Amino acid sequence: MQDTHQSPDCLFCKMGSGEIHPDIVYQDDEVLAFRDLNPQAPVHILIIPRRHIPTLNDVGPEDAGLVGKLFLTARRVAEQEGVAEAGYRTLFNCNAQGGQEVFHIHLHLLGGRQMHWPPG
Repeated sequence: MQDTHQSPDCLFCKMGSGEIHPDIVYQDDEVLAFRDLNPQAPVHILIIPRRHIPTLNDVGPEDAGLVGKLFLTARRVAEQEGVAEAGYRTLFNCNAQGGQEVFHIHLHLLGGRQMHWPPG
């Protein structure tokens, strides 16, 4: 089922609709998980909702289930990628100063190496 709430110029909406074909590791009707083209760790997966939500500031109470599903998908993909037991990091970037480059919310899953704090 395709979500009709998409932005025609959004790179991630194009991936979610199948117009662009990323290296998919998981997908269902609501979310898509794919390998980052510029990985910052041996495992670097982006998990996106198929529905266009530009930033975390645009998430509303009605999106709670969808945002929760992004995290449940991260857990599933971490297990699938073999990093769940050793550990992994999940994060959202919000707006330009937060490091967001594509304005469609996406949860980063990073693993396969020791993560440091602060991240840098």
